This record gives sequence, C-alpha cells and structure tokens, in this order.
Amino acid sequence: MVRTGESLPAAPLPGARSGPRAAQDRARRIRRRLERLLGAPMTDHNQILPLRNGDEIFPAMLGAIRAARRTIDLVTFVYWRGHIARDFAEALAERAAAGVRVRLLLDGFGSRLIERACLARMTAAGVDVAWFRAPLRLSPFKQNHRCHRKVLVVDETTAFTGGVGIAQEWTGDARHTGEWRETHFRVRGPAVDGLAAAFSQNWAECHDRLFDERDRFMDQSSAGRSAVQVVRGSAGIGWQDIRTLLRVVLESAEERVRLTTAYFAPNDEFAGLLGATARRGVEVELLVPGRHTDKAVCRQAGRRLYAGLLDAGVHIWEYGPTMMHAKVLTMDGTLSVIGSGNLNRRSLDHDEEVMLAVLDEELVAVLDAHFDQDRAVSESIAPGTWAARPWSHRLKERSVVPVRRFL
Repeated sequence: MVRTGESLPAAPLPGARSGPRAAQDRARRIRRRLERLLGAPMTDHNQILPLRNGDEIFPAMLGAIRAARRTIDLVTFVYWRGHIARDFAEALAERAAAGVRVRLLLDGFGSRLIERACLARMTAAGVDVAWFRAPLRLSPFKQNHRCHRKVLVVDETTAFTGGVGIAQEWTGDARHTGEWRETHFRVRGPAVDGLAAAFSQNWAECHDRLFDERDRFMDQSSAGRSAVQVVRGSAGIGWQDIRTLLRVVLESAEERVRLTTAYFAPNDEFAGLLGATARRGVEVELLVPGRHTDKAVCRQAGRRLYAGLLDAGVHIWEYGPTMMHAKVLTMDGTLSVIGSGNLNRRSLDHDEEVMLAVLDEELVAVLDAHFDQDRAVSESIAPGTWAARPWSHRLKERSVVPVRRFL
C-alpha cells in the first residue's frame, strides 16, 4: 500500500505528450480557463498534503488543534458518535479553556446525531457552537439546502478539507466494513484564506460576530509548490460555481480523467458530459462505492446511468472492501480537484460545498497511485455483463427516478 508522501509513479497516461514544455503549456491553459470562467484567481506557493484514511487524517487534525495558540474554526456536516467524536470534543474544549477562540459550526441535519455529552463538554469549556439551518426552525424550502463543507482552520495558517466526518466510521485504515475509505488534505499557504472564507460565509448566517481581536489577518507565507483555486458552492437555486469547475475540467481534458466519488447520482447533463469526454478519446475512469455503500438509493440512481456511460467508453469500478467516501478527480497528470463535493444532485444543485483545483504534478501522481490501489480491490463493470443484468436490478434503478433530484 502506498502511504502519504511516497513517490510511487502512477500508470502512464495513454498517449501522453512528454516533456516539461508540454506540461507547462497544459497547466497554463487550464489555469487561465479556470480563473477567467470562475472569476477566482489561483494562488501560488501552497502546500497540499494528502491524508489517507482515519489513521492519517485524525492524528493530523487533532495535532493541529492541540497546538493551536489563538484561533480554531471548524465546520462539518457530520459530527456523530464514537471515541473519535469524544476526542475532538475534548481537544476543542481543552483549547477553549486555555483561552483559544474556538468556533464550531454544525449542520443542523447532518450533525443531529452528535452525543449530547460532547456538546455539553464543549459549551461548558467556552467553545462557541452554532447550528447551520436547524430543520425545525426552517421553512420547507430551506431544509433541502445543507452545509456539506468540511473545513478546519487553525491559527489562520493551517487548514484541512476533504470528505472526512467526525464519527467512528472514519477511523482506521479501511481494513474492513467498519472503517471507511477516505481522503482528506492539509493545506498551508495562501489557499488557507479561501478555506477560511468558506467557514466565514456560513458562520455569518448563524452568528452576529464575524471576527474579533484574536484574528490577526496576517499575510500568508510561501509553503510549497502548488497553485490552488478555492471554489465555493452555495446552497441555493441556479448554476453553481462547482458545476462550472467540473465542466471546465471535463471539457479541457485531453488524455485522462479519473474520478472517485462517494455519491454518484448526477443529472443527465453531467452524465452526458462524462460520456462526451470519453467519446472524444479521453480515458475516463469512474470509481464509486460498491455493495457497502451507506446510501443504497443513491447507488441505484447512479447505476441507472451506467449503460449510457459504458456505451460511451467510460470505465466504471465499484469499490469492494468498505464504504468509499473519497472525493477526488485528477486530470491529465496535471490537475487535481479535491474537497467536499460529490458528483450528485445534492453537491451540484443544493448544498454548500468547497472544492480546490490544484495544479501540482506530484500531488496528481500520489492521488493516481491511490486510485490504482483502490481500483485493484474494486469490481469492474463490464459492458456485456451489465447489459445482461436481471430485470429485478433494472427495476431497482428505475424506482429511484422520482427522488433522484434529492440525492
């Protein structure tokens, strides 16, 4: 197994044009497209560290929290139960009691299962806890629009984002069905400001004080070699920037797109875009949860699209060992798209999300190596076998059509 920081090369790109000049031209082209079409500049000199599964993710996050000296801001969709939930509550409470300003923003729906003892411990210690759109206080229209972001910012200089929730399911190393497969990221450098803004945007809806004397608003120092664009998606009606980001990436791909997503249930437009990308000669690989998914309805909604994708030449794998919860896209050995968003209607149309577009060939190589390992323990969906699947399977796929816009 490849661990974080190892430099095992990923499989070569099919038909890749080699040489530093070709790579530079590709990076420059996609950078300018993203900047102009999204209206958000990339920042240079960032460091992005991939963290694979709970055994790497949680020690890094808890270590940063315990080392905090001034401020901690944490927003999460999921804060559930288990020893890791209590570990986070204790770490946040200890820092608050020591005088660090600690703000915790919980989604009113996603974190409804939090242990009341954890809440009591944190609030008693001085953690400022707020709830994003608590369902009982909302109109039916707003209840469908949730905060799905996962952002931790410590002392304004170190941030974490990705797919992890604060719950027992994310602990371990994906060794069995009780340990989910996840990828999260530590961020340092100017891109931290973009993640801090994602927290602040949602905090401002829930709280009347946006900053205080402990915020220094200092300049970010150079931390690494990654160019990063932070893209926020907001829970409302209309075209989201997250959708523009994915569309630009897919339409710009020349050689290979690899997409890992926890919940694959896009609308027909994005399914068609994946197929169109494959039809023009780009190798498109899709890795999604298998039978251990935590949302069987969403899986059936995605499976309804398999036939058209396979006909277009998209390669599909379903992950075998446990729940696959990672959200990672790589393109042409050049660009990574990481963050909280899935390729489903919730992320594309309804929820608050934050995604990072990262230009860094070394990061792509690590993430592609992770993809290779995950694919090796996944089941390939063969076109012939899929076409011959039983009618009972087809009925399950069709049965979710009425609710697919909510998935």
